[in-house]
Order: sequence, then structure tokens, then C-alpha cells
Amino acid sequence: MNQKLSEYWVKLKSFLKECKRVLQITKKPSKTEYKTLVKVTGIGILIIGALGFTITIVGTLLGI
Repeated sequence: MNQKLSEYWVKLKSFLKECKRVLQITKKPSKTEYKTLVKVTGIGILIIGALGFTITIVGTLLGI
């Protein structure tokens, strides 16, 4: 039981070190990067929605 607890703490410490490292190397996106990301995400959502709508309409018309 004690060894399992020790392994858990080692894994937890390792995870927290990795989280700290990632947070140190990340940066806040600039305004233009953020706008581009929002546009690309919006276009992706629209494409997936249109595809789902098309599949639903075709399925309804074919009686599937």
C-alpha cells in the first residue's frame, strides 16, 4: 500500500512539473492570431454543420 502511494506521488510530481513547463513556454496570442483562430474555427463549425444538415436532408428524402 505504501509503495502504491509513493508511486502515486512520484507520478503526481512529474505531472505537475510538466504542467509548469508547458505554462512557462506558452504565450498569449496576439490580436491577429486570435482573430485568425476564431475565423478558422467558425468556418470549421459551419462546414461540419452544413455537412450534417446535407446528410440529414438526403437521408430524409431517401427514407433512411
